[in-house]
Formats: sequence, structure tokens, C-alpha cells
Amino acid sequence: MKKRWASGLAISLLLTGVLAGCGNSGNDSGNKNANANASTEASTNTDGNKTASGDPVKLRLYTYGTEQAYNWKATLDAYHEKNPNVTVELVQLSEKGDTQESMKKLDLAVASGEQIDVMMFSDAAGYAQRVALGMAAPLDEFLATDGYKVEEDYKVDTHLNGKVYALPGKFNPWYVLLNKDNLDEAGLAVPTDWTWDEYADYAKKLTKGEGATKRYGTYFHGPQNGGWMEYLKLMMENQPTGSEFLKADGTSNLDDPNFKKTLELRVKMEKEDKSSVPYSDMISQKLAYRNQFFNQSASMLTIGSWMNTEIGGTDTLPLTFHVAVAPFPKNNAGDQSGITPVTTDYVAVSESSKNKEEAYKFVRWYTTDGQVVQGKNIPAWNGVSNDQVAGIIDAILSGTKNPELVDKESLVNTLVNSKATEIIAPASYQAEVYKAINEEYEKLILGNQDIDTTVANAKKRVDEIIAANKK
Repeated sequence: MKKRWASGLAISLLLTGVLAGCGNSGNDSGNKNANANASTEASTNTDGNKTASGDPVKLRLYTYGTEQAYNWKATLDAYHEKNPNVTVELVQLSEKGDTQESMKKLDLAVASGEQIDVMMFSDAAGYAQRVALGMAAPLDEFLATDGYKVEEDYKVDTHLNGKVYALPGKFNPWYVLLNKDNLDEAGLAVPTDWTWDEYADYAKKLTKGEGATKRYGTYFHGPQNGGWMEYLKLMMENQPTGSEFLKADGTSNLDDPNFKKTLELRVKMEKEDKSSVPYSDMISQKLAYRNQFFNQSASMLTIGSWMNTEIGGTDTLPLTFHVAVAPFPKNNAGDQSGITPVTTDYVAVSESSKNKEEAYKFVRWYTTDGQVVQGKNIPAWNGVSNDQVAGIIDAILSGTKNPELVDKESLVNTLVNSKATEIIAPASYQAEVYKAINEEYEKLILGNQDIDTTVANAKKRVDEIIAANKK
């Protein structure tokens, strides 16, 4: 096992650095004593309910989640109360919730043979790669015993190569933030189901003024430096399958018509309608998406719902207008509604755990009732009622400066109706693919080549990267 991990460690760390999602931006500095508090509290609860073996069991949970962002003390206390024979020791891998730092430490912990029973991955890439390296145990036998299917019980389907290795915790779908005051001024309703054509029409109608004081209809925060590549897959990501630049079999997916359509949408909105903030401005001025929206430089922002904790305003970026939320747009009116990019916590049982059954039971509880107890995020579990989601949103918004300015109904409706796209295991050379496509897009948007040439060149470069990595 150690040899296998040593050979894969360099790739693991590279992917962690490049592909870690920004949806963890809410993981601020946590309680340094959370580990000690949780384990101390747990150690006192070792009698009562019996485990399958009849003996007390100690589980070790490795996580990037801080106390502030994940409410671990109360969450683990609730589990211990129901299962006093099980001790869950919290191992916090980063005091500031840094997922890249955490994954490096987790990799080293596995390589050194530490006891790990439950672990969390912050993105699909990290989850898929570590499954490929044999780090996580398959859960299908436990799911069959409990009598449910992950794709039915949760909003995120965590299958990889036909098996389930993790259950999803939080649910952070992408959505569209709207300046409702600007919409009211333009006579536009808050969309509950719309297409990218309608999005572009809204952006055009919301654009106002010229020069330095111009207000754009929308702002797209990418791509940039091979990151934020969601903004080059806008019309791929709202499909049930095929949402990535590479197919599940490792071949290029750039011949998907929706890739070209995304390029056409971006060019039309920036160059013809002049309704989106110019890409050159984003790069040269190092624009920040929060500032663009809260300072009212743009009326719409397509972004992940990690923004739930901020849309009511913060000390640094106060909210001075009404905010509403719309779902991620569709390509065509007849397409399935609600499909969107999603970030989640992939909660897995370690392959090396000597208590896999008890570890699974904790994972199942944590990703269901435990998410409600935690009260920090919208759960991926479908067993949560709309009223419970509304209650969680109330709690989240109460931590912002002006929750009364947020249209809670549009936010809740968007969240409960969102669904994740299929997970496609990333290639070890995914970063090279992203960089090549980003570079070809820059040539397009800066006026140095047309769309057909961009698609052809991007596909050629990606095919070459694939071929080079097969040698």
C-alpha cells in the first residue's frame, strides 16, 4: 500500500493544488481546540449501546473542515449521544480549512500508516484520484444491506466505475445571483426556469451606462490561468452526462456541440451585446467577483452557493440592495431543469480501517441526520424537507449583516430543485488540458482567432496531451 501511494503522491499533490474548488472559501479560521474538545467529550461516552462486535469502538475522522465552518463539537456530541459505545476522534488537517494543505497531510498520513477510519474529500477530482489509488473502501455492500441507492437518496451521485466509495455531505450547487433592484428597474421578473438565451437577454437589458461607471449585465470570473474552467463549460454543465472536457473513457469531449455553443455565448455577450465585463478587464485589473456584484458593477453573477453565507452582506462587502437567486440556466426550454455544477464533501471509509462497518454507520448518519444537526450547509440528502432547508437558510443568513434584503424564497426554491451532473474521474494530466483550452480561449476572446479555429486548436492540443500521456 505504501509503495503504491509513494508512486502516486506527486500526481495527488498536483491535482490537489490545481483542482481544489473555491467552494471551500467559507472555511475560515476554526477553533484550534475542536480536536481536543471532540475527542475528550467522546472518550467519556463509551458505555451503553453495543456495536456489532459488542466492544467499544474508536473511529478517527480526518477532515479539512474547521469548527467554525462545520460545527463539529455539536455534531459529534449528537452522534455520541445516540451511539455512546462509539468514540469519534476529530483530526483537523488545517486550522484555517485549507483543502490543499489538508489533502497533502492526508496523503502523508495514509503513506505513514496512521489509523484513519473516515476521511473527507473536497472535490470530485480528489475523490476520484484517491479511489484509484486504493484509499477508500467500496460501500456497496452496506448500501445494499440498508436498502437504498445513493443516486435516489442523495442529490449527488458518487458512483465511480460502477461502485460507491463515498456519500455526499453538503450540497453547494451553482446558481445565479441577481440584483433584484436592477431587475425591478428593467421590468424583469426573477426567473424560476430559464435558458442561456434568456440569460443573455436579461444581461443585455440590465446593462446601463458607458465608460468607468458602466454597469454590466453580468460578470464571468473565468477562465483564468487554467482555473475557473466552469465558465468555459456553461452549456455542457447543465447536461446529465458529458459535462467535462474529457469523456469517461479518457478521450476528448471537445467535439460536443455545447462546447462551441459556450464559446459562441461568451463572444456574443462580450463583443456584440457588450453586456458582460470584458475578459481583458478581468485579467488586467485582477477583478474579484464579490466586488463586481456587491459594488453593483454587474447585475448578475453565476457562481457557487458557497456564497449563501455572504449574500446578506458582510463587514467588508455590505449589501445595499435586494438580492434574489435564479437556477443555473438550461440550453433549451425542454431540457431537464435544475442540473448544475455542484461541490460537495465526499465522505469515505478508509480502506485501511479495521472498523469499516462502524465507520460506514457514522458516514451514513453524518450525511443524513448529521447534516441537519450541523446546520451549516444545505445537505445533499433528499430526506431533508423544504421546511428544514428553509430553517438552515434562516440560520445561515442570520450570520450576515442584512438578511432581510435577501429573497429567501427564490434561494430555497433554487437550492431544493438543483441536481448534480455525473462525476467523471479526472485524468492525471487534467491541469495540462485546462491550461491548453484556457490559452486557446484567450486567443479567441482577445480577437486573435475565430471560434472554429479555437475549437479545432483546442481539440488538437488536448488530443496531443492525451496521446503523450499514454506512452
